[in-house]
Amino acid sequence: MVRQIISIFLFLICFSVNAQQYLAKDGTISFFSKAPVEDISAINNKVSAVYDAKTKALVFQLHIIDFIFSRFLMQEHFNENYMESDIFPISTFVGKVISHKEGVANVEGELTIHGETNIISVTGDLQVNDNIASISAVRFSVKLKDYKIKVPRIVMYNIAEEIEIKVTIEMKKQ
Repeated sequence: MVRQIISIFLFLICFSVNAQQYLAKDGTISFFSKAPVEDISAINNKVSAVYDAKTKALVFQLHIIDFIFSRFLMQEHFNENYMESDIFPISTFVGKVISHKEGVANVEGELTIHGETNIISVTGDLQVNDNIASISAVRFSVKLKDYKIKVPRIVMYNIAEEIEIKVTIEMKKQ
């Protein structure tokens, strides 16, 4: 159901008349987990994003399996044991730029991870010109428990309860 709503939303944004849409299919979202036993990081360079400068709507979508880790075993455990990417293959953000002044933007919306949706508010950089809209947010956090991601006791010292997220996306005007 959520996938259908997002697909319709992306379709409408992409084909609205007289709007200023910016689109990317190769944005980057990375995460970092600092824990007592080991640090874990991964990067996804296949993030799709749409920004409508007229309505201030902002949508991101990524496939969980597109996160790349430094070690294959970490990637396998991430997809199979924690994110259950076969059941919850996609993560989305559907929101809006609430304020934008001197390149600094406050964005609010619904972040869906692991089948759970929460409202988040993030401050980051937003630069918009005639041909490109660049968005970056450095080190905002999500809590695993907010998205019902369970960490077995045996590895609880390997994975942080809060994960730091970094977003960097450059979208081109359509």
